[in-house]
Amino acid sequence: MDVSHLSLLRELAERGSITAVAEATHRTPSAVSQQLKTMQRELGAPLVERHGRGVRLTSAGNTLAAAAVDVATALSTAQAVWDEFRGSNSGTVDLVLFPSAGQLLLPRLLAKEDLLSGIELRCDDRDVRTEAFAALTADADIVVAHHVFEPPPWTGSRLTAVPLLREPLDIALPEDHPLAAKTTCSPRDVRGERWIGVPEGFPFDHLVKQIGDLAGQPVTVVQRLRDNRIIEALVAAGHGISVLPRYAQAATPGSGVVLRPITGLKAGRRMVALMRPDRAERRAVRQVLRGLTEAAAEITAGDSS
Repeated sequence: MDVSHLSLLRELAERGSITAVAEATHRTPSAVSQQLKTMQRELGAPLVERHGRGVRLTSAGNTLAAAAVDVATALSTAQAVWDEFRGSNSGTVDLVLFPSAGQLLLPRLLAKEDLLSGIELRCDDRDVRTEAFAALTADADIVVAHHVFEPPPWTGSRLTAVPLLREPLDIALPEDHPLAAKTTCSPRDVRGERWIGVPEGFPFDHLVKQIGDLAGQPVTVVQRLRDNRIIEALVAAGHGISVLPRYAQAATPGSGVVLRPITGLKAGRRMVALMRPDRAERRAVRQVLRGLTEAAAEITAGDSS
């Protein structure tokens, strides 16, 4: 049984189409289809079947795709043992973070030069819905994701998920807002306010709706934006209030925005590092992950929230 053929089955299971597999593996779709046909002939069993305009794995194909994960993990573990023996940190690690995680974690991570010695770290920022983070692990070694409610959508997957930190989420108000004089805000305090929100389906959107439910009145969202810096600017200018992460906002003093904890619910988001299990075994990936966990611990040190 050819390990490279197993890898193709795994990619098809995770990416969903031959075209996506071909793009990811730098092959043509016809080459991928031909290799799958070769594997079916060798094994004497159908591994894929037509489904709509594309294909999907059969039960036999899914069984082998799951086994491919175990094979890849075993090979990565063996390589990690050898790298450990040689004391080698060499390799490229692709790291994807959502923007405010990058703002918090990257400066601290990149400062750990001894830990990252010999590693080429390639970083990218991606802002996606919570359920879309898992798919990013197909092309990145580590994906820093976040979620507001339990369980996160990647629960039950074969991904390795390493907790990094819990960040409180607070009500963001203009400095001159009447509620800025309070030390905390309840959902009823913000009834009737105009909100600067995030796109529907993003983590903070669920929290804003929950605040409205507790207040007994649906919230009015006047703008929906992805970038927290733009949201800060609109809040500071008096165009509405919002929910913003405490640590990220603390990193931008002088913004004209004040944060007040929300009473009545424990509002926070959890940041986690998501990885394919085989990539999680790589020594270079483990070094970067260690740097991320250390950076997260530095951020939360002294905060008992």
